[in-house]
Amino acid sequence: MPRRKPTTKTDVLGNLDLSPETAVGEYMISRQQDRFFVKPPNWDSAGDSVEMLYIANSREHEAMLVLQRQLLEDAQHQEELNNQRIAQMYKMQERLRKRFIEVNGFIKDCADKKRSAEKIIREQEAQHDELTIGIDEFRRSLSSLNTFRAALKQTVSEFVQYERVLDDVVDASDIFVSPKDCIDRCDALMLAQVEITELENKKLQEIEEMRKRMVKITNEAALTVLGLKNDLAKLERSYNESRALGLKWEKTLSICKDTVRSNDLDKERALDGIQIIYRMLCKRRDIDATFNRREVEKCLDFIKREFELLTLVLHELDKGKDKGGKSADIEEEFMCE
Repeated sequence: MPRRKPTTKTDVLGNLDLSPETAVGEYMISRQQDRFFVKPPNWDSAGDSVEMLYIANSREHEAMLVLQRQLLEDAQHQEELNNQRIAQMYKMQERLRKRFIEVNGFIKDCADKKRSAEKIIREQEAQHDELTIGIDEFRRSLSSLNTFRAALKQTVSEFVQYERVLDDVVDASDIFVSPKDCIDRCDALMLAQVEITELENKKLQEIEEMRKRMVKITNEAALTVLGLKNDLAKLERSYNESRALGLKWEKTLSICKDTVRSNDLDKERALDGIQIIYRMLCKRRDIDATFNRREVEKCLDFIKREFELLTLVLHELDKGKDKGGKSADIEEEFMCE
Protein backbone atom coordinates (compact mmCIF):
# COMPACT_ATOMS: atom_id res chain seq x y z
CA MET A 1 0.00 0.00 0.00
CA PRO A 2 1.57 3.30 -1.00
CA ARG A 3 2.37 6.03 1.40
CA ARG A 4 2.26 9.70 0.63
CA LYS A 5 4.98 10.45 3.13
CA PRO A 6 8.02 8.24 2.81
CA THR A 7 9.73 6.98 5.91
CA THR A 8 13.16 8.17 6.93
CA LYS A 9 13.50 6.15 10.12
CA THR A 10 14.28 2.43 10.31
CA ASP A 11 14.66 -0.16 13.04
CA VAL A 12 15.54 -3.82 13.19
CA LEU A 13 12.17 -4.90 11.73
CA GLY A 14 11.97 -2.58 8.77
CA ASN A 15 10.81 0.87 7.79
CA LEU A 16 8.77 2.95 10.22
CA ASP A 17 6.72 6.10 9.74
CA LEU A 18 7.73 9.37 11.22
CA SER A 19 4.53 9.60 13.25
CA PRO A 20 3.00 6.21 14.18
CA GLU A 21 0.04 7.98 15.75
CA THR A 22 -1.27 9.10 12.38
CA ALA A 23 -0.57 5.79 10.61
CA VAL A 24 -3.98 4.23 11.38
CA GLY A 25 -5.87 7.19 10.00
CA GLU A 26 -3.75 7.24 6.89
CA TYR A 27 -4.31 3.51 6.50
CA MET A 28 -8.08 3.92 6.61
CA ILE A 29 -7.90 6.80 4.15
CA SER A 30 -5.77 4.71 1.80
CA ARG A 31 -8.32 1.88 2.03
CA GLN A 32 -11.10 4.21 0.96
CA GLN A 33 -9.36 5.69 -2.05
CA ASP A 34 -9.80 4.03 -5.51
CA ARG A 35 -6.74 5.27 -7.29
CA PHE A 36 -4.14 2.90 -5.90
CA PHE A 37 -6.38 0.12 -4.50
CA VAL A 38 -9.24 -1.77 -6.24
CA LYS A 39 -12.10 -2.82 -3.91
CA PRO A 40 -13.90 -6.14 -4.56
CA PRO A 41 -17.72 -6.09 -4.74
CA ASN A 42 -19.50 -6.35 -1.40
CA TRP A 43 -16.26 -5.87 0.37
CA ASP A 44 -17.95 -4.70 3.49
CA SER A 45 -20.45 -7.64 3.77
CA ALA A 46 -19.93 -10.31 6.43
CA GLY A 47 -20.25 -13.32 3.93
CA ASP A 48 -21.56 -16.88 4.56
CA SER A 49 -21.35 -18.25 8.04
CA VAL A 50 -20.39 -21.77 9.15
CA GLU A 51 -24.02 -22.76 9.73
CA MET A 52 -24.97 -21.68 6.21
CA LEU A 53 -22.06 -23.68 4.78
CA TYR A 54 -23.17 -26.75 6.80
CA ILE A 55 -26.74 -26.46 5.54
CA ALA A 56 -25.56 -26.12 1.94
CA ASN A 57 -23.23 -29.10 2.26
CA SER A 58 -25.99 -31.19 3.89
CA ARG A 59 -28.35 -30.42 1.04
CA GLU A 60 -25.69 -31.35 -1.50
CA HIS A 61 -24.99 -34.60 0.41
CA GLU A 62 -28.67 -35.60 0.45
CA ALA A 63 -28.95 -34.83 -3.24
CA MET A 64 -25.87 -36.97 -3.90
CA LEU A 65 -27.35 -39.85 -1.83
CA VAL A 66 -30.59 -39.68 -3.82
CA LEU A 67 -28.58 -39.67 -7.05
CA GLN A 68 -26.50 -42.63 -5.79
CA ARG A 69 -29.62 -44.67 -4.96
CA GLN A 70 -31.07 -43.88 -8.35
CA LEU A 71 -27.82 -44.89 -10.06
CA LEU A 72 -27.71 -48.14 -8.04
CA GLU A 73 -31.26 -48.98 -9.08
CA ASP A 74 -30.42 -48.19 -12.70
CA ALA A 75 -27.28 -50.36 -12.43
CA GLN A 76 -29.26 -53.30 -10.98
CA HIS A 77 -31.86 -52.97 -13.70
CA GLN A 78 -29.12 -52.75 -16.33
CA GLU A 79 -27.40 -55.81 -14.79
CA GLU A 80 -30.64 -57.82 -15.05
CA LEU A 81 -31.01 -56.72 -18.66
CA ASN A 82 -27.37 -57.65 -19.33
CA ASN A 83 -27.86 -61.10 -17.77
CA GLN A 84 -30.90 -61.68 -19.95
CA ARG A 85 -28.98 -60.52 -23.01
CA ILE A 86 -26.00 -62.75 -22.10
CA ALA A 87 -28.31 -65.76 -21.72
CA GLN A 88 -29.91 -64.97 -25.07
CA MET A 89 -26.43 -64.53 -26.57
CA TYR A 90 -25.30 -67.93 -25.21
CA LYS A 91 -28.41 -69.59 -26.65
CA MET A 92 -27.85 -67.87 -29.98
CA GLN A 93 -24.16 -68.82 -29.89
CA GLU A 94 -25.02 -72.48 -29.25
CA ARG A 95 -27.55 -72.42 -32.07
CA LEU A 96 -25.04 -70.75 -34.39
CA ARG A 97 -22.37 -73.31 -33.40
CA LYS A 98 -24.68 -76.18 -34.30
CA ARG A 99 -25.58 -74.43 -37.53
CA PHE A 100 -21.89 -73.81 -38.24
CA ILE A 101 -21.08 -77.49 -37.67
CA GLU A 102 -23.89 -78.51 -40.01
CA VAL A 103 -22.82 -75.99 -42.66
CA ASN A 104 -19.15 -76.96 -42.26
CA GLY A 105 -20.01 -80.64 -42.73
CA PHE A 106 -22.07 -79.75 -45.77
CA ILE A 107 -19.18 -77.67 -47.16
CA LYS A 108 -16.75 -80.56 -46.58
CA ASP A 109 -19.11 -82.96 -48.34
CA CYS A 110 -19.41 -80.50 -51.20
CA ALA A 111 -15.59 -80.13 -51.36
CA ASP A 112 -15.14 -83.93 -51.38
CA LYS A 113 -17.75 -84.26 -54.11
CA LYS A 114 -16.05 -81.45 -56.02
CA ARG A 115 -12.63 -83.12 -55.76
CA SER A 116 -14.02 -86.50 -56.82
CA ALA A 117 -15.90 -84.84 -59.69
CA GLU A 118 -12.77 -82.95 -60.79
CA LYS A 119 -10.76 -86.19 -60.61
CA ILE A 120 -13.35 -87.99 -62.73
CA ILE A 121 -13.40 -85.04 -65.15
CA ARG A 122 -9.58 -85.12 -65.46
CA GLU A 123 -9.64 -88.87 -66.06
CA GLN A 124 -12.36 -88.49 -68.65
CA GLU A 125 -10.47 -85.63 -70.32
CA ALA A 126 -7.24 -87.70 -70.39
CA GLN A 127 -9.17 -90.66 -71.81
CA HIS A 128 -10.83 -88.34 -74.31
CA ASP A 129 -7.42 -86.97 -75.36
CA GLU A 130 -6.03 -90.50 -75.75
CA LEU A 131 -9.04 -91.56 -77.78
CA THR A 132 -8.76 -88.40 -79.88
CA ILE A 133 -5.08 -89.13 -80.54
CA GLY A 134 -5.92 -92.74 -81.43
CA ILE A 135 -8.71 -91.61 -83.75
CA ASP A 136 -6.34 -89.15 -85.44
CA GLU A 137 -3.74 -91.88 -85.86
CA PHE A 138 -6.36 -94.23 -87.30
CA ARG A 139 -7.49 -91.51 -89.68
CA ARG A 140 -3.93 -90.88 -90.80
CA SER A 141 -3.41 -94.63 -91.20
CA LEU A 142 -6.62 -94.90 -93.24
CA SER A 143 -5.56 -91.99 -95.44
CA SER A 144 -2.11 -93.59 -95.88
CA LEU A 145 -3.72 -96.94 -96.70
CA ASN A 146 -6.05 -95.29 -99.20
CA THR A 147 -3.10 -93.56 -100.81
CA PHE A 148 -1.14 -96.82 -100.83
CA ARG A 149 -4.18 -98.67 -102.28
CA ALA A 150 -4.51 -96.13 -105.08
CA ALA A 151 -0.76 -96.24 -105.78
CA LEU A 152 -0.82 -100.05 -105.65
CA LYS A 153 -3.70 -100.20 -108.14
CA GLN A 154 -1.84 -97.84 -110.43
CA THR A 155 1.37 -99.87 -110.08
CA VAL A 156 -0.48 -103.15 -110.72
CA SER A 157 -2.15 -101.71 -113.80
CA GLU A 158 1.24 -100.39 -114.92
CA PHE A 159 3.15 -103.67 -114.41
CA VAL A 160 0.52 -106.07 -115.74
CA GLN A 161 2.46 -106.48 -118.97
CA TYR A 162 5.61 -107.34 -117.00
CA GLU A 163 3.64 -110.02 -115.20
CA ARG A 164 2.67 -111.45 -118.56
CA VAL A 165 6.30 -111.40 -119.62
CA LEU A 166 7.25 -113.26 -116.41
CA ASP A 167 4.57 -115.84 -117.09
CA ASP A 168 5.90 -116.31 -120.59
CA VAL A 169 9.46 -116.63 -119.24
CA VAL A 170 8.38 -119.22 -116.67
CA ASP A 171 6.47 -121.18 -119.29
CA ALA A 172 9.38 -121.09 -121.71
CA SER A 173 12.10 -121.86 -119.14
CA ASP A 174 12.66 -125.06 -117.21
CA ILE A 175 14.59 -123.31 -114.41
CA PHE A 176 11.80 -121.32 -112.82
CA VAL A 177 8.79 -123.00 -111.31
CA SER A 178 6.59 -119.95 -110.92
CA PRO A 179 6.79 -116.17 -111.30
CA LYS A 180 7.29 -115.93 -107.55
CA ASP A 181 10.28 -118.27 -107.83
CA CYS A 182 11.71 -116.04 -110.55
CA ILE A 183 11.16 -112.92 -108.47
CA ASP A 184 12.69 -114.60 -105.40
CA ARG A 185 15.75 -115.62 -107.39
CA CYS A 186 16.07 -112.11 -108.80
CA ASP A 187 15.77 -110.72 -105.28
CA ALA A 188 18.41 -113.21 -104.12
CA LEU A 189 20.69 -112.11 -106.96
CA MET A 190 20.10 -108.48 -106.06
CA LEU A 191 20.81 -109.20 -102.39
CA ALA A 192 23.93 -111.12 -103.40
CA GLN A 193 24.96 -108.19 -105.58
CA VAL A 194 24.40 -105.85 -102.64
CA GLU A 195 26.41 -108.13 -100.35
CA ILE A 196 29.18 -108.39 -102.96
CA THR A 197 29.21 -104.60 -103.29
CA GLU A 198 29.34 -104.19 -99.51
CA LEU A 199 32.11 -106.80 -99.27
CA GLU A 200 34.00 -105.07 -102.07
CA ASN A 201 33.66 -101.72 -100.32
CA LYS A 202 34.74 -103.33 -97.06
CA LYS A 203 37.79 -104.93 -98.67
CA LEU A 204 38.66 -101.67 -100.41
CA GLN A 205 38.34 -99.90 -97.08
CA GLU A 206 40.56 -102.54 -95.44
CA ILE A 207 43.09 -102.15 -98.27
CA GLU A 208 43.01 -98.38 -97.80
CA GLU A 209 43.49 -98.81 -94.06
CA MET A 210 46.39 -101.22 -94.71
CA ARG A 211 47.91 -98.70 -97.13
CA LYS A 212 47.53 -95.95 -94.54
CA ARG A 213 49.03 -98.25 -91.91
CA MET A 214 51.95 -99.09 -94.23
CA VAL A 215 52.46 -95.39 -94.94
CA LYS A 216 52.34 -94.68 -91.22
CA ILE A 217 54.78 -97.51 -90.45
CA THR A 218 57.06 -96.32 -93.28
CA ASN A 219 56.96 -92.77 -91.96
CA GLU A 220 57.64 -93.99 -88.44
CA ALA A 221 60.53 -96.15 -89.74
CA ALA A 222 61.88 -93.18 -91.72
CA LEU A 223 61.60 -91.00 -88.63
CA THR A 224 63.30 -93.73 -86.59
CA VAL A 225 66.11 -94.04 -89.16
CA LEU A 226 66.44 -90.27 -89.25
CA GLY A 227 66.59 -90.20 -85.46
CA LEU A 228 69.20 -92.96 -85.49
CA LYS A 229 71.18 -91.03 -88.09
CA ASN A 230 71.00 -87.95 -85.90
CA ASP A 231 72.11 -90.02 -82.91
CA LEU A 232 74.93 -91.49 -85.02
CA ALA A 233 75.98 -88.00 -86.10
CA LYS A 234 75.93 -86.90 -82.46
CA LEU A 235 77.99 -89.95 -81.49
CA GLU A 236 80.41 -89.26 -84.33
CA ARG A 237 80.77 -85.65 -83.23
CA SER A 238 81.25 -86.82 -79.66
CA TYR A 239 83.83 -89.37 -80.86
CA ASN A 240 85.71 -86.72 -82.83
CA GLU A 241 85.63 -84.33 -79.89
CA SER A 242 86.74 -87.11 -77.55
CA ARG A 243 89.49 -88.11 -80.00
CA ALA A 244 90.70 -84.52 -80.28
CA LEU A 245 90.59 -84.20 -76.51
CA GLY A 246 92.46 -87.53 -76.18
CA LEU A 247 95.13 -86.38 -78.64
CA LYS A 248 95.42 -83.12 -76.74
CA TRP A 249 95.81 -84.92 -73.42
CA GLU A 250 98.16 -87.45 -75.04
CA LYS A 251 100.32 -84.59 -76.25
CA THR A 252 100.16 -82.99 -72.81
CA LEU A 253 100.96 -86.35 -71.21
CA SER A 254 103.92 -86.88 -73.54
CA ILE A 255 105.20 -83.43 -72.60
CA CYS A 256 104.67 -84.32 -68.94
CA LYS A 257 106.49 -87.61 -69.46
CA ASP A 258 109.40 -85.84 -71.15
CA THR A 259 109.48 -83.29 -68.35
CA VAL A 260 109.37 -86.03 -65.72
CA ARG A 261 112.06 -87.97 -67.59
CA SER A 262 114.29 -84.90 -67.88
CA ASN A 263 113.64 -84.07 -64.22
CA ASP A 264 114.48 -87.65 -63.28
CA LEU A 265 117.65 -87.41 -65.35
CA ASP A 266 118.56 -84.11 -63.67
CA LYS A 267 117.77 -85.67 -60.34
CA GLU A 268 119.99 -88.66 -61.06
CA ARG A 269 122.76 -86.38 -62.27
CA ALA A 270 122.38 -84.24 -59.16
CA LEU A 271 122.51 -87.36 -56.98
CA ASP A 272 125.54 -88.58 -58.89
CA GLY A 273 127.21 -85.19 -58.51
CA ILE A 274 126.42 -85.10 -54.78
CA GLN A 275 127.78 -88.62 -54.39
CA ILE A 276 130.92 -87.76 -56.35
CA ILE A 277 131.53 -84.60 -54.29
CA TYR A 278 130.85 -86.58 -51.09
CA ARG A 279 133.34 -89.29 -52.08
CA MET A 280 135.94 -86.69 -53.12
CA LEU A 281 135.62 -84.96 -49.76
CA CYS A 282 135.80 -88.29 -47.94
CA LYS A 283 138.87 -89.24 -49.96
CA ARG A 284 140.43 -85.88 -49.13
CA ARG A 285 139.80 -86.50 -45.45
CA ASP A 286 141.04 -90.08 -45.77
CA ILE A 287 137.82 -91.50 -44.41
CA ASP A 288 135.49 -94.13 -45.76
CA ALA A 289 132.21 -93.09 -47.46
CA THR A 290 129.60 -94.46 -45.07
CA PHE A 291 126.52 -92.86 -46.68
CA ASN A 292 125.04 -94.47 -49.75
CA ARG A 293 123.54 -92.74 -52.76
CA ARG A 294 119.99 -92.47 -51.36
CA GLU A 295 120.99 -90.75 -48.11
CA VAL A 296 120.99 -87.32 -49.71
CA GLU A 297 120.33 -85.27 -46.56
CA LYS A 298 123.27 -86.74 -44.69
CA CYS A 299 125.56 -86.35 -47.69
CA LEU A 300 124.51 -82.72 -48.12
CA ASP A 301 125.01 -82.02 -44.43
CA PHE A 302 128.52 -83.46 -44.66
CA ILE A 303 129.27 -81.47 -47.83
CA LYS A 304 127.93 -78.32 -46.17
CA ARG A 305 130.19 -78.76 -43.17
CA GLU A 306 133.20 -79.38 -45.39
CA PHE A 307 132.43 -76.36 -47.57
CA GLU A 308 132.05 -74.16 -44.50
CA LEU A 309 135.38 -75.44 -43.23
CA LEU A 310 137.03 -74.79 -46.59
CA THR A 311 135.48 -71.32 -46.68
CA LEU A 312 137.00 -70.54 -43.30
CA VAL A 313 140.32 -71.83 -44.54
CA LEU A 314 140.13 -69.57 -47.60
CA HIS A 315 139.33 -66.60 -45.37
CA GLU A 316 142.31 -67.38 -43.27
CA LEU A 317 144.44 -67.61 -46.41
CA ASP A 318 143.19 -64.22 -47.56
CA LYS A 319 144.10 -62.71 -44.22
CA GLY A 320 147.62 -64.14 -44.34
CA LYS A 321 148.61 -62.85 -47.79
CA ASP A 322 151.09 -60.46 -46.27
CA LYS A 323 153.01 -63.43 -45.00
CA GLY A 324 154.48 -64.37 -48.35
CA GLY A 325 156.52 -67.44 -47.89
CA LYS A 326 154.39 -69.06 -45.30
CA SER A 327 151.21 -68.37 -47.10
CA ALA A 328 152.65 -69.57 -50.41
CA ASP A 329 153.76 -72.81 -48.81
CA ILE A 330 150.40 -73.32 -47.19
CA GLU A 331 148.59 -72.60 -50.45
CA GLU A 332 150.88 -74.87 -52.41
CA GLU A 333 150.36 -77.58 -49.83
CA PHE A 334 146.60 -77.07 -50.00
CA MET A 335 146.61 -77.18 -53.79
CA CYS A 336 148.72 -80.31 -53.77
CA GLU A 337 146.31 -81.97 -51.47
